[in-house]
Amino acid sequence: MRPESNSNGNKPRALITGITGMVGSHLAEFLLEATDWDIYGLCRWRSPLSNVEALIPRINRRDRIFMLYGDLRDDLSIKRAVTEAKPDYVFHLAAQSYPQVSFSAPIDTLETNVQGTVRVLDAVLQTNKDAVVHVCSSSEVFGRVPKEKVPINEECSFHPASPYAISKVGTDLVGRYYAEAFGLKTLTTRMFTHTGPRRGDVFAESSFAKQIALAEKGLIPPEVKVGNLNSLRTIADVRDAVKAYHMLVTVNPIAGAYYNIGGVHTCTVEDILKTLLSLSPRGNEIEITIDPARLRPIDADLQVPDTSKFSRHTGWTPEIPFKKTMQDLLDYWRDQIARQGDAFLVR
Repeated sequence: MRPESNSNGNKPRALITGITGMVGSHLAEFLLEATDWDIYGLCRWRSPLSNVEALIPRINRRDRIFMLYGDLRDDLSIKRAVTEAKPDYVFHLAAQSYPQVSFSAPIDTLETNVQGTVRVLDAVLQTNKDAVVHVCSSSEVFGRVPKEKVPINEECSFHPASPYAISKVGTDLVGRYYAEAFGLKTLTTRMFTHTGPRRGDVFAESSFAKQIALAEKGLIPPEVKVGNLNSLRTIADVRDAVKAYHMLVTVNPIAGAYYNIGGVHTCTVEDILKTLLSLSPRGNEIEITIDPARLRPIDADLQVPDTSKFSRHTGWTPEIPFKKTMQDLLDYWRDQIARQGDAFLVR
């Protein structure tokens, strides 16, 4: 493990881009609990703060957590934020992260994800070249993988199946380029499906959970609209994922290294839906309806990882069972709906 102090003998400082997202908010909570680091979170001025609601009192007191405003599409804001944070560790999680959205906004997705990553790495290079930088790519870079290459290891060729996936190929390669060209200690991850509380409702399993919770309250008819249910996924819990990210940057980080990370529970999207329905007292009443709008033009349908490289290097293993992840996701939406009623659109 890296020592819990920086080269000046001060407490380490971590910058989390995208701190208001599902992963960023869980990572902030984990680092506040498990380390003595000061945490700087980058978010846009218009970013909703619901995911970091529990942290707002500490943010207001400036108790080890500080918010910085910036946008991946704005050079000056990124340089200013990184200069203020002076990070020893950077978790670059911010992105246009919705594959379905990328089909209707491909240029925005490429600009945000690829050029945004360049802006972050350039700013880090100018501020603290010794920083350890986590570049968050995605398992979506592998796209449509032939069956003989499953489970997918790090050397599997890229075959992206969406503009989002293409943007993450760029992100992946940019991260490794900065290690090779400039000696920046970048480490790239391809995290496979990870979910849990605060998962955005544009993702299948979270949309299912939200619709079930709305139906339980009688706010929509007892129906769940779905897309492709045959796609195969390996599921990890977001709370295991953020532990992996901490280990990534603290357990002998190697500049330019890249890793697959993911869970151990492999199932179809249909199996995920059935599990969520089994957790609902109204599960037997709820109908399943194919919604053509939820089908992607191309789907990455065999997302099963080989994570042995990362596990060998760090000793990380996922701990949270699949059913608990699904229960907590469904309970999250039940809580949101109890607090805000029918303010939620079905997506």
